[in-house]
Amino acid sequence: MKPAKKVLSASLLIGFIGLSGGVLLWMVRSNKSVLSENLLPIAVNRVPGSADERINTAQRSIEQNPSRAEGYNMLAAAFMQKARETSDFGFNARAAAALRRALEVDPGNYDAIKLQAKLLLSYHHFREALIEAKKAQELRPDDHDNYGAITDALVELGDYEGAVDAAQKMVDLRPDSASYARVSYLRSLYGDQSGAIAAMRVAVKAANPNDPEGAAWCRVHLGNELMSAGRKPEAEREYDNALAIFPEYPLALAAKARARISAGDLQKAVELYERAQNRVPLPDNAIALGDLYEKLGRTADAAREYELVNFVERDTTAGNTYSRQLAMFWADHDERLPEALVIAERERANRQDIYTCDALAWILFKSNRVDEAKKAINEALRLNTRDARLFYHAGMIYKACGESRKASEYLTEALKINPDFDLLQSERARQSLLELRSVQNRSRVS
Repeated sequence: MKPAKKVLSASLLIGFIGLSGGVLLWMVRSNKSVLSENLLPIAVNRVPGSADERINTAQRSIEQNPSRAEGYNMLAAAFMQKARETSDFGFNARAAAALRRALEVDPGNYDAIKLQAKLLLSYHHFREALIEAKKAQELRPDDHDNYGAITDALVELGDYEGAVDAAQKMVDLRPDSASYARVSYLRSLYGDQSGAIAAMRVAVKAANPNDPEGAAWCRVHLGNELMSAGRKPEAEREYDNALAIFPEYPLALAAKARARISAGDLQKAVELYERAQNRVPLPDNAIALGDLYEKLGRTADAAREYELVNFVERDTTAGNTYSRQLAMFWADHDERLPEALVIAERERANRQDIYTCDALAWILFKSNRVDEAKKAINEALRLNTRDARLFYHAGMIYKACGESRKASEYLTEALKINPDFDLLQSERARQSLLELRSVQNRSRVS
């Protein structure tokens, strides 16, 4: 693997993709589009630049010029912002409907194509997103935003060298907050923690003060990088900063909860996760909150959260957005392993990123197919990403393969990176490492 020198040495991802579900109704009467009342925000925020204000502005534009694409594009972008602000991904379906209308009135309009790429990313349709982003890039090769969408799609598909090239182009065109956020993520993927933190600090400084959600997003991801580097007090301060900028931001609440778990303050973590779930129930938070309840002996509450996670599997509006998370949840809790394996193998056939390889490895391990699991986990480790969970999975797989020395090394590294990487799995990592060391000590004595 060629090192990502250009982006990593210059000045990347997670991108500002967010969003999924909901309904948008359009009625055409006397050649005039009438917006359904379902489009009106429940609580109107009159702060300039807020999603609600932008939605209202777009709606007025559409009413005045229903045959022009501009208003529909504005509405789609505003709904996508609303989804990011609230973590209510249902607003993405409204954005999708607005884009369909924009393309109906003007099939080749550039802004709709560019927004379509971002929306497809949010639905995890990465190959389709890449096609749309490249189409937009051909129309406007000087627009750095297109290279951001290309980078995001390539990262998710596992083409890291291509992602590095696209991110470098983005930085060269416009070194702004979005560019440096992508630099940070790519550096993190390649195991350069200090470089990832440095780039994310630049992204924080360059964040638009008129976009509080975007500024808070940057703070959360800076905190995540600091947490991964073991700088926990600094990380938690960034989560607090994010909540000060954008109060009750679900992403920041969940991050702060993880920091409290790491500090041993489980009750505060429960409170924070509950606040996040009360805003918008999300599978990742439901899993974490369920595990917290389980740890605290609140089994009925844990069962309720776990059922919410399983609801995703029955919810046809979710599509494939949470497939990998759902499969990993089943594997971690030793449930529905055949179904989890079907999901993981399907995902792996479509994309080769390290986290999909990791999911397949873990589920193969849980299914007692350890030789295949070993091959998949080695693919997951190919970038030397400093992620405790990756090393934990590697340690458990190598332990099952009878390679105790490598298993010990991987488990030790996982706990060194983050001794509290998961409320339940980190304890299993410690127990497994003790078992390995005990066996190794007996072996030396004999």
